[in-house]
This record gives sequence, structure tokens and C-alpha cells, in this order.
Amino acid sequence: MQSKATTVEQYLAELPADRRAAIEAVRAVILKNLGRGYEEGMQYGMIGYYVPHSIYPAGYHVDSRQPLGFVGLASQKNYMSLYLASLYSDEESLDWFLREWAKTGKKLDRGKSCVRFKKLEDLPLSLIGQAIKRMPVKKYIELYETVIKDMVRRASRKGQVRKAGKTASASKRKAPARKTTRKA
Repeated sequence: MQSKATTVEQYLAELPADRRAAIEAVRAVILKNLGRGYEEGMQYGMIGYYVPHSIYPAGYHVDSRQPLGFVGLASQKNYMSLYLASLYSDEESLDWFLREWAKTGKKLDRGKSCVRFKKLEDLPLSLIGQAIKRMPVKKYIELYETVIKDMVRRASRKGQVRKAGKTASASKRKAPARKTTRKA
């Protein structure tokens, strides 16, 4: 459920009171632990925390007009979501997060790139704060660039394999008979 709000304040104002209270509490934890250089604003119809173009001019590789997203916070139709990009870009950070979450005794409801929660009590807020604090801007940019380079390298290898596969399969096939026309 993407919001049309253009400011964080507008976004919060359009939420029902119970959702607003939960989102504001998570927002407070994020802001308290967010490293220097990150900014807050609206991104992809939700509250976003990102590396601004003034620090990372290249922006997000899929849409360079967008700053490099770090955390997203959204109220969806059936739940609220906390998107922690650094966890899903770094296996070591994700492993740490999952181990620490298990220690809290809270049930983890996570998607491919988010932690879903229905009420504030579902989240271990101190762990969320630690996860955010562990990733200063410089470290996040380095991680992001490593991930992008790996993606490009894998895509390049796949392209080479495809080309090699096409060449090999083409050479196994018989060439079509040529029709020749002679001039008299």
C-alpha cells in the first residue's frame, strides 16, 4: 500500500492512531541510532532512510534518480514493515541479526527484504537499533558497491555461458542446405 504523501509528517498523519503510534516508536529508534550522513524522507511511498546524492552521487543502481536506500518503514494493508537493506545485502549481518533475534524469544515474521510486524510488541526495538547503528554510511556504501560488483560479475559470467552454450549447440546442428542459383 504505497502512500502518496510527500513528507514524513503527511505520511504519519494519514495513518490510523494505533499504526501511527507503532510507526512513530520504530521511527524514534531508527533516528536515535541512525549514523551521520543518512537522511530521512519519503521514498517509494514509505518513510525512507537513505544515503543522499550529496554523499553518494551514483544513487540507487536501478534508478539513479533515487538516493541509495538504507531502511524503509511502512504501514501495509495487513501489517507494518521494516526494510533493512543492509541485512539482506550482507550474509554476515543477516546471520548476526537472526541469532540475536532468536535470543529475544519473539517470533520473526520476515519476507525477502523486510521484517513484518502487526504491533509494536512484535519487535525487539533494541535489536533494531543495534542493526541500524552497526552500519555507518561509509561501511554501507562499501557493502553496496561490493554487492553490485558481484551482481555484474555474475551477470557477465552468465552471458558468457549463454554465448558459449549457443555456440556449442549451434555447431552440433546441421547447417541448413543452401540453395544456389547459377547465372547462365
